[in-house]
Amino acid sequence: MDRWPALAAARAHDPASRVPFAVALNGTAITAGSVSPEHLDALHRWPQWLHVHERGVTLVARADERFDALAAINHALRADGLILAWRDEAFALFDVNGRPIGVSMERAATRFWGTLTLGAHCNGYVADASGRPAQMWIARRAPGKPTDPNRLDNLIGGGVPAGQSPRDTVIREGWEEAGLRPEQMQGLRPGRVLRLLRDIPEGLQREWIHVYDLELPAGLTPCNQDGEVAELKLHEVPHALALAATQDMTVDAALVTLDFALRHRLFDEQTQTALGTAAAGLLQGRAA
Repeated sequence: MDRWPALAAARAHDPASRVPFAVALNGTAITAGSVSPEHLDALHRWPQWLHVHERGVTLVARADERFDALAAINHALRADGLILAWRDEAFALFDVNGRPIGVSMERAATRFWGTLTLGAHCNGYVADASGRPAQMWIARRAPGKPTDPNRLDNLIGGGVPAGQSPRDTVIREGWEEAGLRPEQMQGLRPGRVLRLLRDIPEGLQREWIHVYDLELPAGLTPCNQDGEVAELKLHEVPHALALAATQDMTVDAALVTLDFALRHRLFDEQTQTALGTAAAGLLQGRAA
């Protein structure tokens, strides 16, 4: 719907613009992502690890050398300027259906390869006397963030690194981004999983965002600890939803806010039905 540009952005992908990236497992090529055809020439440098042809790329490195092969390739692609916003953070590699492949690689490289990543976001809110959400905490990302600097965000949000669950990530990020201790997050409740597939300047964002809600007591003021959040502000729910319907908020955070509003029935019935229908293919399952 035009009212929520993030809904269109979440699905803004042209399948013809990329070719499959697969991993050879036990003699079978398992699709793990996709690459831009214009980058195929750059991948011909590693015939010992990659089978490159006009229809796609297959990682053929042995299981015991996959990690080192991907690391060497990705470092070279970074030097070429093809992988941006390097994080020095390992993300697990999955097939496109979410099954782990058993190897990890640099987080920034996932967009180049179009591989699945997991995200974990949390809506922080204050309820009224009836228990209905009345206010929401909205963050503003720091100007030095490698992605979406200065844009509005959820109270807590981050990528899920290798070896960590989405819930673990929210609790860890809860301290880093909002100064919340684990005991203050015992009321964490799972929402849904948002499935994004969209073309971005870095490549392809193929991401499953696990959404959580956390009711915070009135009078508690979250406080950023890691310098990645410029400010945290408490907004009345209608204003928070209005912000999420603009491009001032990141696509991920806007969708997480939309999921919150739909689950808590914060819209009027007509809007609730229309937005629920428009977002039906995006909001799936239940967060871990």
